[in-house]
Amino acid sequence: MVELNGAAADVDQVTALALVNYGHFTSMRADDQWIRGLSLHLERLVRDCHRVFEADLDPDRVRYLIRHALAGSPRSVVVRVTVFDPHLQLGHPGADAEPHLLVTTRPAAPTRPPALRLQSVQYRREMPDVKHVGLFGSLRHRRSAQRNGFDDVLFTDADAVISEAATSNIGFVDGDQIVWPRADRLSGVTMRLINQARDEQVTTAPVTLGRLAHLDAVFATNAAVGVRPVSAVDGIQWPAEHPVLDTLREQYADIPRERL
Repeated sequence: MVELNGAAADVDQVTALALVNYGHFTSMRADDQWIRGLSLHLERLVRDCHRVFEADLDPDRVRYLIRHALAGSPRSVVVRVTVFDPHLQLGHPGADAEPHLLVTTRPAAPTRPPALRLQSVQYRREMPDVKHVGLFGSLRHRRSAQRNGFDDVLFTDADAVISEAATSNIGFVDGDQIVWPRADRLSGVTMRLINQARDEQVTTAPVTLGRLAHLDAVFATNAAVGVRPVSAVDGIQWPAEHPVLDTLREQYADIPRERL
């Protein structure tokens, strides 16, 4: 399903995403039109619209367009809202923008997918605190990792300090403490919800590749699957299951969803 501003999108209207590729988005899992962290997703869209387009975005309109697009959809889907201006031209992107809303859906993946095996690479996304559509670098490194036998990629800086995965936050278990990397990265909605659920048992710190062997477990988070264990980074391995990760999944599942 693809809708632009509440109507079926045609090729001409979405061509700008292929030719100009300038915009931002958020993705969320919807179950019977209930979404965990909906307010945070809307907050992200409004904030990033100011950053990317210097323009206002009406969260109530976004909510209505998602609801319209999900009418008749399967029970569980991943819905993506992409904000872009189809009238911005490659040679003149500095024009005043009029953001449009592209809403797409795809079937939701299982909530307990298998553990990930990650390959590390030195890379930093442009404007890492914005969930923008410029995914070439991330996908290029993901492709390379997969062709090397891994599932996904883990980004580090020149000093081997870890930041994030291609489209997920990365977290670490140290005893009963959850540690998020202190680095240039996106503050994902799932990560923020986990922080709210765990309160004082969460911290941030620089985490290097050299420290990984001393940690108890590693996991990835995003809105599509929630909490997903990581069983390996390069040659370092962990069990796919860990009691803290089980608790983390339960705490995340207990977070109330919001109605569209």
